Amino acid sequence: MATGELAHSDESAPAEQPAESAERASSVERRTHSSHGELDGNFEDADEELPPGSVRTASGRISAALDTNREPGVRLPFSSVQLSRLDEALTLVSRHTQLRFSVYLGELGENTHTGAERLHDHLGAAAADSVLIALDVARRQVDIVTGSVARLRLPDRGCKLAVMSMVASFREGDLIGGLLSGLRMLSDQAGRP
Repeated sequence: MATGELAHSDESAPAEQPAESAERASSVERRTHSSHGELDGNFEDADEELPPGSVRTASGRISAALDTNREPGVRLPFSSVQLSRLDEALTLVSRHTQLRFSVYLGELGENTHTGAERLHDHLGAAAADSVLIALDVARRQVDIVTGSVARLRLPDRGCKLAVMSMVASFREGDLIGGLLSGLRMLSDQAGRP
């Protein structure tokens, strides 16, 4: 488990949750898909209009960010390209390490680490081999929570290094770059099973 503080930036959430305003960040969840990597076989609808925050990945899956507290006119946290890049990174890192990686952007509560742990606990039986990167952009905090199995391969020191790398990118206003860099570092640290 690691915690870091995000530096304030005009674009502190342009990639994941564009800190539309650093004071007010909407809750955004990444929907999980039960069939990662499977083709749905129906590409006839490829030209269909997807809802905002959704993208059809190269494999044919639809990846979506669900904004649970968005006001009209507030832009979404990721462009379709950024959302696709994050989805692919999560898929590749999870396949490589055989751990379940996820990213959460949104309100974590007064104590961000406790809020991140609460989210991680909602994974139920899957929590043991899961890694959650949770960002509360409004409070400028990032937490990495690992399950009991994942913790054996991702010690606190490795998570802290990933947090430091992410925070450096976040300070520059590059939220998606920071997340991708952090995922890469965590994958390298965990290695193959």
